[in-house]
Amino acid sequence: MPVLGLGVWATGSGSATENAVTWALEAGYRHIDTAAVYGNEKEVGQAIQQSGIPRKEIFVTTKLWNDDQGYDTALKAFDLSLKKLKMDYVDLYLIHWPFSGWSSTKNSSADKRRQSWKALEEIYQSGRAKAIGVSNFEIEHLEEMKTYMKIAPAVNQIEFHPFLFRKELMEYCHTHNIAVEDYCPLSRGRKLNDERLVTLAKKYGKTNAQIMLRWGLQHRNIVIPKSAHRDRIKENAGIFDFELSADDLSRMDAMNENFFVVKK
Repeated sequence: MPVLGLGVWATGSGSATENAVTWALEAGYRHIDTAAVYGNEKEVGQAIQQSGIPRKEIFVTTKLWNDDQGYDTALKAFDLSLKKLKMDYVDLYLIHWPFSGWSSTKNSSADKRRQSWKALEEIYQSGRAKAIGVSNFEIEHLEEMKTYMKIAPAVNQIEFHPFLFRKELMEYCHTHNIAVEDYCPLSRGRKLNDERLVTLAKKYGKTNAQIMLRWGLQHRNIVIPKSAHRDRIKENAGIFDFELSADDLSRMDAMNENFFVVKK
């Protein structure tokens, strides 16, 4: 699984997503993260097909939306995602949230999670998903999975950035061989201009965004920044030619404010 990917949340349907994926692939990205609820699986698939890059060289993730949780509904939702992507398989399929519904209709159901995971295990065993995992799961949900899973989740995709340093959850996942994948690794720009980042960026000759992404990598996580701008997509890939010192990594750890961008 490539440690850098392009997220396409809120990129929308149509040319914006196709362009973003195309530019990312041209910049060397080989990991694209989408979801059924994003409404752009079709465009992701089209851009990949038109790239001329062999399918096997690109890591594609999509996700099961809350309203489709359950055994039969999950299987149907996965079939629809494959159809939209025009692919025979995805590299990673995730349960998007540990609850069904959203906001005022949110319903946390252990049975729904169990039935959904049963469906994902079958999808994995069929070969149509090369790996399966979860998103936004807390330790309590991962502990609960031990009571019913036959196959452990390969990934837990969570909001994670220096201003939301979820150390306990990260260490739990690493201890249990669950890869941590950081979404909103740039805090959707909300904290991007923090003076401490500015200082570090000047020190390393990098941008604030590159400093934030490098921090995630050095915690052994996967980062999937979202952008629809060609220059920023290319900029975000420039994180493999430098390393933060241990002291600077610790300084960034201390930036934590438990600042959530995504409201649950």
